[in-house]
Amino acid sequence: MASEAPEDLNWVTIASMVGSRGNRGEVQAVPFSDKLERFQRLREVCLFDVEGSNAEPQRMEIESVWVYRGRVIFKFRGIDTISDAERLRGKEVRIPRAGRLPLERGEFYQSDLVGCEVIERASGSPLGRVKGWQEAGGPALLVVEGMAGEEILIPFASSICVEIDVEARQIRVELPDGLKDLNG
Repeated sequence: MASEAPEDLNWVTIASMVGSRGNRGEVQAVPFSDKLERFQRLREVCLFDVEGSNAEPQRMEIESVWVYRGRVIFKFRGIDTISDAERLRGKEVRIPRAGRLPLERGEFYQSDLVGCEVIERASGSPLGRVKGWQEAGGPALLVVEGMAGEEILIPFASSICVEIDVEARQIRVELPDGLKDLNG
């Protein structure tokens, strides 16, 4: 997951460009949403350079978008060749935070959980703050920066992350026996 600079807090990254597709200027992107139908509603996005660049975001009008083998394929107005498309490799596709789809009860945006304090429910002891995610084939793992600067990986499962309060910026967890030892 990409980190957000303070000035980027009004934007949400929904995909990352990984290269051209075909010879008409189409671009493949890895989606950061499991609701792929949401991409077909988009008419415009902004492309941001990843960390370390001061370049202004590019507003891009979408001519068409479709899904192929789990990737989102964008065709942007004015991007008509393979070399045009390749120049977009590595850019992040972002939309305004206000443009996100509403979620079902019990669903959360990963970007809303980053920065939340993680607390052991039984003891009330703080474990640290969520700094990102790791996908591991099962449930995603919360990457938590511990109180002593260590990294703690906690499965993002309802049996472990038992209370999530996005407004209060807190996640209360019930860790299985031995999980702390695996991280330490």
